[in-house]
Amino acid sequence: MIEKKSEKERKKIIYDFICDPHYVPMKQKELAILLQVPRENRQELVEILEELIAEGKIQLSKRGRYSKAEAKMMVGTFISHAKGFGFVSVEGVSEDIFISEDDTNDAFLGDTVQVALKGGTARGKRQEGVVVQILVHSITEVVGTFEKSKSFGFVVPDNQRITSDIFIPLECTKGAVTGHKVVVKLTDYGKGHKNPEGKVIEILGHSNDPGTDILSIVKAYQFPVEFSERVLNQAGRVAKPVSEADINGRLDLREEICVTIDGEDAKDLDDAVAVKRDGENYILSVHIADVTNYVQENSALDWEAYARGTSVYLVDRVIPMLPHTLSNGICSLNAGEDRLALSCIMTINGKGEVIDHLIAETVIRVTRRMSYTSVKKILEDQDEAECKEYEDLVPMFEEMAVLAKLLRRRRRKRGSIDFDFPETKMILDENGRPLEIKPYERNTATRLIEDFMLAANETVATDYFWQAQPFLYRTHENPDTEKMQKLGLFIRNFGYALHLGGDEIHPGELQKLLDKIEGTPEEALISRLTLRSMKQAKYTTDNTGHFGLAAKYYCHFTSPIRRYPDLQIHRIIKENLRGKLTRERVEHYEKILQEVAKHSSETERRAEEAERETEKLKKVEYMENCIGDSYEGVISGITNYGLYVELPNTIEGMVHVNSLEGDFYEYDDARYELRGQHTGNVYRLGQKVQIRVKDVDRRCRIIDFVIEDT
Repeated sequence: MIEKKSEKERKKIIYDFICDPHYVPMKQKELAILLQVPRENRQELVEILEELIAEGKIQLSKRGRYSKAEAKMMVGTFISHAKGFGFVSVEGVSEDIFISEDDTNDAFLGDTVQVALKGGTARGKRQEGVVVQILVHSITEVVGTFEKSKSFGFVVPDNQRITSDIFIPLECTKGAVTGHKVVVKLTDYGKGHKNPEGKVIEILGHSNDPGTDILSIVKAYQFPVEFSERVLNQAGRVAKPVSEADINGRLDLREEICVTIDGEDAKDLDDAVAVKRDGENYILSVHIADVTNYVQENSALDWEAYARGTSVYLVDRVIPMLPHTLSNGICSLNAGEDRLALSCIMTINGKGEVIDHLIAETVIRVTRRMSYTSVKKILEDQDEAECKEYEDLVPMFEEMAVLAKLLRRRRRKRGSIDFDFPETKMILDENGRPLEIKPYERNTATRLIEDFMLAANETVATDYFWQAQPFLYRTHENPDTEKMQKLGLFIRNFGYALHLGGDEIHPGELQKLLDKIEGTPEEALISRLTLRSMKQAKYTTDNTGHFGLAAKYYCHFTSPIRRYPDLQIHRIIKENLRGKLTRERVEHYEKILQEVAKHSSETERRAEEAERETEKLKKVEYMENCIGDSYEGVISGITNYGLYVELPNTIEGMVHVNSLEGDFYEYDDARYELRGQHTGNVYRLGQKVQIRVKDVDRRCRIIDFVIEDT
């Protein structure tokens, strides 16, 4: 009888009984009779049945009948981990599905897979699943370091998520020797204990050769480096000087003062600005290069720009979305030259509100090319020499500074979040070796341009939302409630609180928090955790608002030279302005825009990942010469296997938990800290520590630190 068995045995008997092929779904009372469960033990049967439901092994129908649970199937992208397990990312699902090492079914990084969900995920834990079927292998080529033995070769992949070396038969090595960086075409993805197999199709150079490291990343992300002859020829044909025919029908603003403000090394100048007073109001003109005049829909140039999605800015090179003939030539708003533009001219009152605007096709002539450094010297430093050189423009820059503050104040008042983390500035020698790495701080000039571009993007998005035209928006979803609640619990340790209205939080609450912690020892800690609790922005056809900016309407309008979504909405705007947005054209855009949004978001993520990888690579290379040196840093991340420390120059390294001497340290994920079991010593996010550089691993792009005794 079932009551004479152990609890584990009883549970198995009940599960096996329900899963029997001849079992007919029945109610609890019928189960109890057939399983010979005495009346006094019925409650235990109920508890076991509830456990099996919670584990997803059985299900209960609306009529109260128990049966074997049907596996829930989903399709997504498999992301492997160096330790053997992996995750499946499913579009529209906020959290990835965890796949244990035993359940990967030999899935390879990037594979499109069908995954069966395991039921019964405990509250607060990640959903688990099993890879049932591999549908598509998306990665066909791998970059890595070639190693040769007597009878075969193999390639150690650069990507740490590819967990197996790739076997290369001797006849497929293409003459590669040990130490060569190569591109391998996969011919077999491996099964069980069998390694993947491939053939060398390109030798990039020796791993120690200058430039080979970055080229390896470029190839790994499959960025198209060169433009085809067809695309280059088309760019050459369309890149003609601005003619009277081009100007015809446009608003002529060539006599109006306007300037470009960019970094000294910028070559693709796609925005120019001007500010003037109109009584109590300001007139802000944002002129954007009219790239669509040269890149026609469905042309070779257009398809190439769409495929690339975005320009990619790596530490030693730029991979442009458009050929230089356009991006650095006729589309670049060079000073003193006639240029076609799409302009957003806004009237802004003393409260920073846009009370009127005009979007128009224009022709402009930039008065002066300015740099962030020059404008900073004028506005912040009041540098006499700089003010003298640009004395005719200084009054406008001063008006710009006042207007930018008004716009910023209004954004902050409504709750826009401003994270002010320094970016990395790298100075390389002629061979690509890092000479200096330092933080790149924002200043008055960079913020000023940010404020003006945000205003234009928001104004254009608002206009086209209310016109109810098909459009591409830049959206940012609200954070997950659970993550916000966790953040709220954590910051209580420091005496702060977050107000959650129901299940949602207003972005203003997060900005208030950032204001409160400014200048405090815990500022870096809480700022990073707040940022990590938020979702990534993306492109969508539905306007769902931008949480981080606290904006109801937002788009990317200001960079069509380097972002395809901007180029796409310029087409829509121009057709609308010309009265050519017919029902047929509306249906056309409604048909294509969703895929444009998805593809643009994907290419943006790819570019961001590659940019991060090249930065990490150069940081590791820089620290190779610093082994044994000591620095003060700030704990920027904590995991169960150690803590990350960021140095003032933005370089981050890891202190492994095993190197923390004098105690056994345990990770407290609720408090984001490592705590010593015996001494009670605690390492927290944001805490300053003295470290020594222990070692670096260029292949894994890891820098190892150890904590020094204080």
